[in-house]
Amino acid sequence: MFTGIIEETGVLKELKKGAQSASLTIQGRVIFDDLAIGDSVAVNGVCLTAASLSSYTFQADVMHETLSRSCFGTLHPGDFVNLERAMAADGRFGGHIVSGHIDGTGKIISVRRDDNAIWYTIAADSKVLRYIVEKGSIAVDGISLTVASVNNTGFCISAIPHTVKSTTLSYKKAGDPVNLENDLIGKYMEKFLLSSPDKPQPSGITREFLTKSGY
Repeated sequence: MFTGIIEETGVLKELKKGAQSASLTIQGRVIFDDLAIGDSVAVNGVCLTAASLSSYTFQADVMHETLSRSCFGTLHPGDFVNLERAMAADGRFGGHIVSGHIDGTGKIISVRRDDNAIWYTIAADSKVLRYIVEKGSIAVDGISLTVASVNNTGFCISAIPHTVKSTTLSYKKAGDPVNLENDLIGKYMEKFLLSSPDKPQPSGITREFLTKSGY
């Protein structure tokens, strides 16, 4: 499990593509304080396993499912990536629950400055947008962010200077793809309340809420 609080930006040193898979070699520094083979690392929000380690680099394998769900296919050697180790049991929970399992990708439509903040408007598929709510949480390339507004074509987030400077948001521009992971709560609610025919249907306030939300 991750929190969406990025520890550092690393560099993609090597990308080996197979027929439907890939192998990444990523360089960093901060995360190597205690990183061991077999540990989980969120790379641009995607949970990967460190298969080998060598001098501030680690290698991770990416399977077909991950490539099809994420923006990894657009990466090139030299690109910066957001890095976060799995949350320690005694760590602070500064963001929100992030699993590292990407729900889909989005595309940055615009980037604009608003005094000390920077607004990013991101277009996304309806399958992702259905779980996004105003003032809720969203992981964009693994970064825990608060949704400022949402409509039927996309959503907006407003980032403070520290977040922009400390992550790959500082390099993002209109047209760039991003990995998106929805907050788990909405997905679990839908599964528990609507997918099992042998369970009683929601009623009262719950039914009204789900109806207005498009469920």
